[in-house]
Amino acid sequence: MISDSKAFSSFSTDDIDAAEKFYAGTLGIDVQRQGDEGMGEMLWATLPGGARLLIYWKADHEPASHTVLNFAVDDFESTVEELKGKGIAFERLEWTDDDGIARDPEGRMPTTAWFKDPTGNWICLLEADGLE
Repeated sequence: MISDSKAFSSFSTDDIDAAEKFYAGTLGIDVQRQGDEGMGEMLWATLPGGARLLIYWKADHEPASHTVLNFAVDDFESTVEELKGKGIAFERLEWTDDDGIARDPEGRMPTTAWFKDPTGNWICLLEADGLE
């Protein structure tokens, strides 16, 4: 049954080396490479909290136009500064400030910022406070 399965999420990249460097090196996530060039390489990432993510090579990769991965953090501001120090550029969108951060002055939504991985997939960083 589906309810007894081991579910995971996945998305593609056209550069396994860049993905491995980014997710393992820059973000500090445990990443294991599998496969080979002939059969197709992939990365298994173990995310904080134990969930797993498959990042697979795809020759005709197109970046997702939606958020593929979310990181809810307790100390949003420090995490933003740490990621900036590692070269992460936060996306400036119509609802973000000049630093790429969306803040809800009424507190209905968590403070949020988006950035992209090396092949253009969207990643969200958000304040964990209030999320359940």
